[in-house]
Amino acid sequence: MGFEKQTTKWPRPLAESFYRRPTAIVARSLIGKTLLHRNDDRIVGGVIVETEAYLADGDPACHAARGMTPRNATMFGPPGRLYVYTIHAKYCLNAVTQRAGVGSAVLIRAIQPRWGVPQMQQRRGQQATDRLCRGPSMLCQALAIDLQHDGVCLTEDSSIWIGRAVERIATERIIAVPRIGISQAKDLPLRFLLQDSPFVSGPKYWHRTGARS
Repeated sequence: MGFEKQTTKWPRPLAESFYRRPTAIVARSLIGKTLLHRNDDRIVGGVIVETEAYLADGDPACHAARGMTPRNATMFGPPGRLYVYTIHAKYCLNAVTQRAGVGSAVLIRAIQPRWGVPQMQQRRGQQATDRLCRGPSMLCQALAIDLQHDGVCLTEDSSIWIGRAVERIATERIIAVPRIGISQAKDLPLRFLLQDSPFVSGPKYWHRTGARS
């Protein structure tokens, strides 16, 4: 399959200081930022519309809650690194937050596809753009991200980075609701999403109201 030539000026990576802050603040601040992956001389990516914060303290759902292991070691590294893990033979991607040694991260749950949509459609076997990157594993499949990318520095202009926003988003459109897909600390409002976006995952009524009905 042939793809169009890409001549876009790409968003610049966020600085490490962006991630060296409390995790919930980073998770909220990531809404509207851009996630991009350069692969096979092509760049695919889009606008982040959904995240979840996983805290170092008082959060049993966080992978770091029981200390460092070979699986979660990246979470304890410098901020602004990519933490990739597997679940049910699929992948999820996170941005490490706070200072090194803490053990916290933000799960990127969904993006609004913007660049390289044909490549994402081919990888996903899915034509509907609102179903390409709606959920952590779909996102990783669409962007071709897996365990080999664990530990990548997001703050350098390398193969994968999180860039600045391409358009302003009103703060009132970013809402906080309970996280999904976990069995512990389910009521903490640490899932952040762009209200009314058709590209977020999970129950639709949360998108409209920002709360359970």
